[in-house]
Amino acid sequence: MDLFTVTMPSNHDESLQMLRDSLAKHVNADLHKLKPSAQAVVEFHIEGPLRIRCEASAAAFQLKADGPAVYKAAAHVIADYVISELEPQLLSAIIRKKYKNNPSMDAAIIEKYCYELLHGKEWESLGSRFHEADRTRRRNKVADELEKHLLEDTVLNIGGFLAFRLLPYRNELTDIVEYALDEYVLDKQYQEFISLLKYFVQLQESKVPIVHLLHKGGHEFTLYNESFQTLDPKPPADRLVAEMLETEMNIEDMVISSLISVSPKQITVHTRNPDMQVIRTIETIFDGRVNVCVKCSSCASTLDEWIQP
Repeated sequence: MDLFTVTMPSNHDESLQMLRDSLAKHVNADLHKLKPSAQAVVEFHIEGPLRIRCEASAAAFQLKADGPAVYKAAAHVIADYVISELEPQLLSAIIRKKYKNNPSMDAAIIEKYCYELLHGKEWESLGSRFHEADRTRRRNKVADELEKHLLEDTVLNIGGFLAFRLLPYRNELTDIVEYALDEYVLDKQYQEFISLLKYFVQLQESKVPIVHLLHKGGHEFTLYNESFQTLDPKPPADRLVAEMLETEMNIEDMVISSLISVSPKQITVHTRNPDMQVIRTIETIFDGRVNVCVKCSSCASTLDEWIQP
């Protein structure tokens, strides 16, 4: 008894065997939970370059009783395929369509921002279980629609299904693209702002030979002179730069304003986190003037006291 057929997108023939094997494994595993003594009761056959046919092969199979379990398991397997294999292409297609008349938009960079939103830096502070939970939510959204379709129709064309039946999911991907674009524009503006600061710093005359910047942890920094006496710098004298810093800088980056006002010839940053974003930004703005220390005789005991293990 033929149950349904699945047709892959035209450019995904290399995934045909992988999807067929996954369907056979997971669908029969779920059926065996219902009928522990049964052998494999459904088979999946590759037909042509892009098609998989599902067939009930055991006499004990009853469509009314066993069909829903087959459709539900198959829907989740195909949804996994959509999320892992097709989602990046869907995002790329949305970006190309949305910004085809805007040549200033770098599609590859926006795709990278989308990937980071779905898989990367946005989840770092929350932990992997939140990332997996969000992926599962998207998969379940797709699986629910797939299951409804398989209960109603014996033919599933994945490409057509994505185009016409998954509007809520596609709308969510469109929202992700728009959010990624906002992040891209903000980051681009910030990089332009950093370039302006770097240019201004290069024009400045040095006021002091060296300053020490001690990173206490988190976003806490303290500025010292060459004798390790605390510095209390005034705002930058240049009005334009002062206004730029006030409107553009993040709270944790205000240490840059202090460094610009002091205008040192050399900066030694004492930190246990040399890869922190604000430290990399300081290195960019004060190009060639920055030395990063992770543990020297001047700061070792102080940092060990401040930073909790």
